[in-house]
Amino acid sequence: MEVITKQKNFNTCPECGGFLISIPERGEIACCQCGLVIDENGLDFTHSDKRAYNHQERKDREHNGAPITALTSPFGLRTMLSLKKITDPDLRRATLWNSRIKWNERNLLIATIELKRIASNLNLPEYVKIAAMKLYKKAYNRKMIKGRSINSMVVACLYYSCKKLKIARSFQEFLEESSRSELNLKRCYFTLVKELQLKIPVTNPISLISKYVADLDLEPQIENSAIHILNSFMKVNNYSGKDPKGLCAGALYLACKLKKKRISQEAICKVVGTSEVTLRSRYKDFKKKLNLINKKN
Repeated sequence: MEVITKQKNFNTCPECGGFLISIPERGEIACCQCGLVIDENGLDFTHSDKRAYNHQERKDREHNGAPITALTSPFGLRTMLSLKKITDPDLRRATLWNSRIKWNERNLLIATIELKRIASNLNLPEYVKIAAMKLYKKAYNRKMIKGRSINSMVVACLYYSCKKLKIARSFQEFLEESSRSELNLKRCYFTLVKELQLKIPVTNPISLISKYVADLDLEPQIENSAIHILNSFMKVNNYSGKDPKGLCAGALYLACKLKKKRISQEAICKVVGTSEVTLRSRYKDFKKKLNLINKKN
């Protein structure tokens, strides 16, 4: 990595004022203190275009830049001509048509921008975004996007990718980032699974506990107790068909009761995103295992 010289109001981070570093292998310029990416998808122009005759020369003279992934813009490098300097009417008309974007390119561009926005708001890793974009392109090639919202299909692809790669994100979080209704998102999700013949992965409730504990500002002892309750319940009971959020809510409420932590059902349901009726139902199911839990503790 090459450290860029710190100058006043030029090569410094706009957030923390730290040094900027250039990463030619990824084509990025980022802050070495806070990690903010200032520029991306850049090219390395430090090497010459001379002909290489052996492996070492090819390695020294090759250009580096951002890797091509499913999130790379479908346009590539385009030449834009200025209409102000063109006087010939035929050439002017041809230039105008050349600047217009085809429907398929516009669709993928809007989908890529929307996917990056939702993934950034939900703090999803890069490999989840790439997997979701590949899934969206499969749906696009099957002509499943026509007649459906791009936003809904992007959310459906992201939600499935998170479940498959075991990233703890609930459907309610995606619903808050989407501009469509819950019914529309569910229809797109089940259409995606049916048409592409995908296997629906089962969400493990234990993977959601840490997030809810952090949002509720609870102690680590309660988190360990809730995980122990869920493990004990899932070993001897069939939990398929039950909402993972309801299981988390019931386990957290029972753990708070065991640790004598006062918290209302309403507070847990508001964070988890489930109803109080579901919480009480799961709480009663867990309470039957209370003697087993007490022995193990």
